[in-house]
Amino acid sequence: MLKKNDMTAGEIAEEFNISKPSISHHLDLLKQAGLVEAVKEGQFISYSLNTTVVDEIVQWFIQFKSKKKKQNR
Repeated sequence: MLKKNDMTAGEIAEEFNISKPSISHHLDLLKQAGLVEAVKEGQFISYSLNTTVVDEIVQWFIQFKSKKKKQNR
């Protein structure tokens, strides 16, 4: 969902059967891992996907998959 546009925890919580505090907790963990960024806008926090880190993870998976293919030959 964050790939499409920035969202608040409340907007994300509306899409799931999980409480807003639980969503906020998970978003905080993702923020600590560097996967999302948070910007305070008044009383709300807007979350966005940190595409730099996501791109790095995708590249790591591609490299891992390529190495595994070479080992299986």
